[in-house]
Amino acid sequence: MKTFNVIIERDTDNFYIASVPELKGCHTQAKSLDLLLERIKEAIELCIKVEDIPITTEFVGVQRIAV
Repeated sequence: MKTFNVIIERDTDNFYIASVPELKGCHTQAKSLDLLLERIKEAIELCIKVEDIPITTEFVGVQRIAV
């Protein structure tokens, strides 16, 4: 079992968007967080199965900066 970091954002239409930095192109969206988590798990499984690419990056963190 592998563990992945998921970045969750909300857009102007109030959709939640999830992306996985370690897996290029692995993202999804939903109206609720519960549904989003279900969908991102499915997306991760599909990305791993289809791509079968080595994970070469390590998630360090997220920083918010006001400009």
